[in-house]
Amino acid sequence: MSTQRTTRISDWEAAHRAVEQVYFPHELTALSSPDQLELNLQTVDLGPVTIGRLNWGTDVSIACDYPDAYEINIPVSGVLESRAGSVHTTSEAGQATVFTADRPSVITRWSGDCQVVGVKFDAEYLEREADRVRAAPLRSQLLLPHQLDLSGHDEQSWFALVRALSAQLREPADLLANPLVGPQLASAVSSAFILAVSPGEAGTGLRPRMVKRVLDALHDDPARDWRLADMAEIGGSSLRRLQEGFAEHVGATPTETLRDIRLSRARADLTSSDDAGTVAEVAARWGFSSPSRFAAAYRKRYGISPSEHRRR
Repeated sequence: MSTQRTTRISDWEAAHRAVEQVYFPHELTALSSPDQLELNLQTVDLGPVTIGRLNWGTDVSIACDYPDAYEINIPVSGVLESRAGSVHTTSEAGQATVFTADRPSVITRWSGDCQVVGVKFDAEYLEREADRVRAAPLRSQLLLPHQLDLSGHDEQSWFALVRALSAQLREPADLLANPLVGPQLASAVSSAFILAVSPGEAGTGLRPRMVKRVLDALHDDPARDWRLADMAEIGGSSLRRLQEGFAEHVGATPTETLRDIRLSRARADLTSSDDAGTVAEVAARWGFSSPSRFAAAYRKRYGISPSEHRRR
């Protein structure tokens, strides 16, 4: 269910907690007078996508690891300066700073007059939507630019959608709170973003309907005891055509694709703050019959064992 909230806070610790609750755990530092703090935060939670407008009223710095989510910060006024590794980015109106999931970054200066439209995507959701939308191989993490120029056609279209939705946050009650509308809006925002950040990506283009039908079925029920014949029946094709279609438009076999989807779901459970059960239970939940094979596949993809990922 979609939820909306509006927050205005002058207390430093309360403002820190309010933003942490909506976005990410972070280290907040005052760069100028902390007594001038006047946090203005308006957000709507669409499930896997959160859209908000916020400004601090005073210069601040924010350090964050962006765990399991991508964050796009779009200044509509003021200046946003940041650093990720050796890359320094300065964004003003007409630009957006992109923070990649699980990559430590620092907003070195969020100016007091900087109002930001922030869009947060759950990593697993956005990566899955990218696979649905673009004809490119599955990947464990999207390769995104550090900054978006919003003057391009696709970028303008995406920002127009986000800006229209964020403008609705000023209303006390509207369609954004409708649980039937939220998932559709989340999908629209995500798909438009993928098209904006990868217009020239190699291998792009819409997949044939046969491949998309099978991919959608695998995403919708990855734990099912899938057989190639089941996939071919859903796609309305022969086994050979199914395998050829996946090789050409996904860059992996149907079986490899299913394994990667299952690994993504397992990773989401293992890194969740909720109690998802033991590693063996998570493996079984997502269709892995052998915990040892699950652990080997998990380590190969993520470079870390499932039990280590859970402890982190």
